[in-house]
Order: sequence, then C-alpha cells, then structure tokens
Amino acid sequence: SSTMSFSEAEVQSARGAWEKMYVDAEDNGTAVLVRMFTEHPDTKSYFTHFKGMDSAEEMKQSDQVRGHGKKVFTAINDMVQHLDNSEAFLGIVNPLGKKHATQLKIDPKNFRIICDIILQLMEEKFGGDCKASFEKVTNEICTHLNNVYKEEGW
Repeated sequence: SSTMSFSEAEVQSARGAWEKMYVDAEDNGTAVLVRMFTEHPDTKSYFTHFKGMDSAEEMKQSDQVRGHGKKVFTAINDMVQHLDNSEAFLGIVNPLGKKHATQLKIDPKNFRIICDIILQLMEEKFGGDCKASFEKVTNEICTHLNNVYKEEGW
C-alpha cells in the first residue's frame, strides 16, 4: 500500500532519534558504509572507486566514501521530514528506487543491509529506545524501495 500509518507520536520519536544521528551526518554515514563494505564485501562491487580499498581506515579517509555516506544520510533525512506526508515521502523514495534499480542495478537486499547497520549504530550510540523508535521508518523505506523494484520488473 502507498499510505503510511505513523501516529504523530511515532513521527516525533522517529525524528528525535534520527536527529541524533544526523547531527554528524558525514561521520555516521561514513561509519555505516565502512561497516557495510567490511561485513558485506560484495557490496563494494557496485562502487568502482571503492573496490581497491581493503582497510576500514582507508575507506574512512576516502572522500568518495564520505561523500556517499553523507548523500545516504541526506536522503534518509529528507524522508524523515515527510513521514506524515505519504505523497512527499514517495516523491523522494520513488526516484531513488528507480535510479538504483534501472541505472545502478543495485540488488534491493542491500537496502535492508544498510538500514540494519544504521539501526545497529543507533543502538550502540544512543541505546535501544533510540533504535526502537526508528525501526518502523527503516521498514517503511525498505518496503517502498522494494515496491519500486517490483514495478521495474526485478
């Protein structure tokens, strides 16, 4: 379904949780990507310029990894601002999903991987409540991205 059902309270607590992460968007975005590339090395194959990087330290220093980490966090931030407006939310998710499906040909399972790592990092930094209040958002993002993929014939 295209409608989202977040209560006002859920929206507020999700935004509060996300704000803590987004304050350090570049560092936290980088940490998420480095963890993904380290724990799921196959994900590096999509990024031609990251392929040769093996050490986490090297990845952390890379302008390209940092830039993409910030980009991921900025996109999620835009989505979080529109949790109470399905149309605006989908206006961000749909083109993003389409691009990853058709141009970049990224396996959609990677969205779940990256969301799970974000939740892990939230829990490590800010505790279980923080993670819990953001879980529904990551489920929503992954569901809608997967829907776009289905429409694109994946």
